[in-house]
Amino acid sequence: MAADNLRAALIMVLSMALFTINDVLMKLLAGEVPLHQILLLRNGAATLVFLALAWRSGAFVRGLSGRDARLALLRGLAEVATAYFFLTALFNMPLANVTAVLQSAPLMVMVAAALFLGEPIGWRRILAVVIGFSGVLLILRPGPDGFNVFAIYVLISVMCLTVRDIVTRNISKEAPTLLVTAITSGMVAIFFGAKGIGGEWIALDARSGGLVAGSALMVLGAYLASVQAMRLGEVSFVSPFRYTAMIWALVLGYVVFGDWPTNLTLIGAGIVVGSGMYSFFREMRVTRRVPVPPVRNE
Repeated sequence: MAADNLRAALIMVLSMALFTINDVLMKLLAGEVPLHQILLLRNGAATLVFLALAWRSGAFVRGLSGRDARLALLRGLAEVATAYFFLTALFNMPLANVTAVLQSAPLMVMVAAALFLGEPIGWRRILAVVIGFSGVLLILRPGPDGFNVFAIYVLISVMCLTVRDIVTRNISKEAPTLLVTAITSGMVAIFFGAKGIGGEWIALDARSGGLVAGSALMVLGAYLASVQAMRLGEVSFVSPFRYTAMIWALVLGYVVFGDWPTNLTLIGAGIVVGSGMYSFFREMRVTRRVPVPPVRNE
């Protein structure tokens, strides 16, 4: 098991690297290719691959119940909103800043799960959430000099991401993951394709075409790697390695764009990541303490 956990952790680190490289490629396209065109091409290509994998795995045979299908559509709508607000913020803010704020999503999901799903949350994790969001304020620094509309956009993207994850928790375990993912990706492609009707479209050159193709490959690789990591290793061991996205964002943001966060932003990012990791480990500890109900002999 230790060897499997180590391999799974490395795969999760790879997944976060691929997700971050995708963000870099998308940011490089900002101002060159309209957002609706990028997402139609990227998610259209990704959806075809997801559908092929779903077909090969027998997902279409198992299908989705009516309830799961409705939830999958709701998940897709949340992903559409997440894509719009996150990418708009990414195009106008440093990569590391946007990524750091996005690391607060697990804290938001934990609060939403307690409010809407009745999941228990103790005072320690509530305190961690408060501390974590104080880190977000350090990153965004509300005020005339440090706050702009795109900071609001990235916060909205976190809320949309929270809705997506809460909906995902309500989808039954029997629902084929690849089919749900294909629906989500397909809805993004369809929505932004429709949004672009009558809008600006440009002919892709070798550079922009390569960036879009690379983005599609990164999204596919990142998703498949994250699924493989969670299947191979223990959730409690593997999940914290998602926070390595912050490291990748710092490195790639500096190497590609020459951006390096201020000290306050770095402190805020550390607070957000630290709060998230504490909350996760605390949840795992509490879960292990829950007594298993005795088996009744009928």
